[in-house]
Amino acid sequence: MINGIIGKKLGMTQVFDESGMLVPVTVIEAGPCVVTQIKTLEKDGYEGVQIAFGDVKENKVTKPVKGQFAKSESTPKRYIREVPVDDVAELKLGQEIRADLFEPGEHVKVTGTSKGKGFAGTVKRYHFHGADMTHGSMIHRKPQSGGATDAARTFKGVKRPGRMGNERVTQRGLIVYRVDAFRNLLLIKGSVPGANGGLLLIARQMVGG
Repeated sequence: MINGIIGKKLGMTQVFDESGMLVPVTVIEAGPCVVTQIKTLEKDGYEGVQIAFGDVKENKVTKPVKGQFAKSESTPKRYIREVPVDDVAELKLGQEIRADLFEPGEHVKVTGTSKGKGFAGTVKRYHFHGADMTHGSMIHRKPQSGGATDAARTFKGVKRPGRMGNERVTQRGLIVYRVDAFRNLLLIKGSVPGANGGLLLIARQMVGG
């Protein structure tokens, strides 16, 4: 069984459960994905599967990539990712993976690229308290000392102003609320990383994962 699928974030909406309570959900277009490569223990030292998602024009990909997709007898795709698998014996090249891989109530973890916020100061980036805003204060939102005393440099890891966001983020503990197998849609309870249209990797969350 494959434990993950590639998807695209479509946006957030809200639905009502059986008791009439409002539930915020994220709508994800999950698949269809195609199996392009199978990793085996004998050949690669571990078991895994490579899947592809998103149509792309053939003149946009290189010849080696075309040859890779030709082995699986499928058309080239835009995105390729590797996901864990329980057993590769039941898989075959060219096999299609759809949203019905998951069932409502399953726990998943979603990986994506967070929204970029540009260059930010320490108050916005790390929630520093800031100094007095009264008359006479000249500190306000400044980060003040970098911590070094005699090293004449700023040590690595010190919280300073810099680029905020645009990082690979994994949100764990999410729940699949609803599966629309016909339209390949997953409704995930809560929010997931990234902006609308961003690429996501949805994986079944194992115990301790």
